[in-house]
Amino acid sequence: MPSPQQARAQASAISAGKAVPEAEAAPTTRLRALFDGPRLSPGQRRIAQYLIEHITEAAFLSITDLAERVGVSQPSVTRFATAVGFSGYPALRERLQSIALSKLASTPEAAEEAEAARPNELQAAVDAEIDNLENLRRDFADPEQVIETGRALSRSAPLTILGLRISGSLAEYFAYAARRIHPDVRLVTRGGSVAYDALLQSREAGGTWVLAFTMPRHAHETLTAMRVARRAGLSVALVTDLGLGPLADEADVVFATGTGSRLVFDSYAAPVVLSAALLQAMTDADPERTQARLEDYEQVADEHAFFVKD
Repeated sequence: MPSPQQARAQASAISAGKAVPEAEAAPTTRLRALFDGPRLSPGQRRIAQYLIEHITEAAFLSITDLAERVGVSQPSVTRFATAVGFSGYPALRERLQSIALSKLASTPEAAEEAEAARPNELQAAVDAEIDNLENLRRDFADPEQVIETGRALSRSAPLTILGLRISGSLAEYFAYAARRIHPDVRLVTRGGSVAYDALLQSREAGGTWVLAFTMPRHAHETLTAMRVARRAGLSVALVTDLGLGPLADEADVVFATGTGSRLVFDSYAAPVVLSAALLQAMTDADPERTQARLEDYEQVADEHAFFVKD
C-alpha cells in the first residue's frame, strides 16, 4: 500500500503530449458548477476535488468510506453536503450518482472526446491554484484583519517570524522582505530548544508578536513553539492552510488559505500572496519609517553593487 505522498507522486506524474483544449468534459463541468459557487473551507475543497477526480467511484461510496478516502471526518462530509446546497450527504450522493451514471453511459466516442478535453496534470495543478487564489480574493473583500495584523506586526520590536520544516521557505521569504521595512526581524527556522531560546529572548527584548507559518504536514514542534510563545506573553499570528485544529487554537489571529496539492509536493501561490498582503499592511502602518529604510537600503545596494544592472 503506497503512502499518501507516494500515491500523489504516481497520480501527478506528468504525461507528455500536445496541448489540449481548455474545455472540460460535461460531468466535470457539472461538478464544478455544483462546487464552485459556495465558499468552501480547505477541507471541503479537498472533498470537492476528490469527487471531481473520482466521480464514477466516489458517487457510490458511503459517508464513512468517502471520509476515509479524503482523510476528513464524517461530520466534515456532512457539512460539505450542506455547504453546497443539499439537506445532507444522501441527497448529495443521489445527485453525484446521477452525474456518474451519465458519464458511464457515454458512448466510446464521447468518452474519447472527453478524455481529449481533460486538462493535463500540470494544467490541473494550475487550475487548483487558481481556485485557491479566487478564494483568497473573496477573503480579501474585507481586508480589516490583514490591516490590523500588519499594524501589530509593525509595532512589535523585535518581530519574530517562525517557520519550521517545509514552512521555513515561506518564513524566510517574509523575513527577508520584512527586514527592508522593519528594524529588528528575527527568523526562527529550527525547532526544539533553539526555537524556545529565540522566542523567549524576543519577548525579553520587548517583542510582542510572532508570525508563524505552518503548511502540511503540520509539525508537532511548530505547535510546541507556538505554545511556548504564548506562555512567554507573545501574541501569535498564524498563516496556515486550515482554520481549525490545535495549531489554530494556539493562535490569536489565523489566516487560512489553500495550498496546491495536485502534484507530489504542495505549491503555495495563495500563502505567498497572503504574505505579500501582510507585508503591504506593515509598510502602510508606518509609511515614514518604510520610506526611510527603503531609501537607505537602495543607497547601500547601489554603493556595493548588490544587483546586476538591467
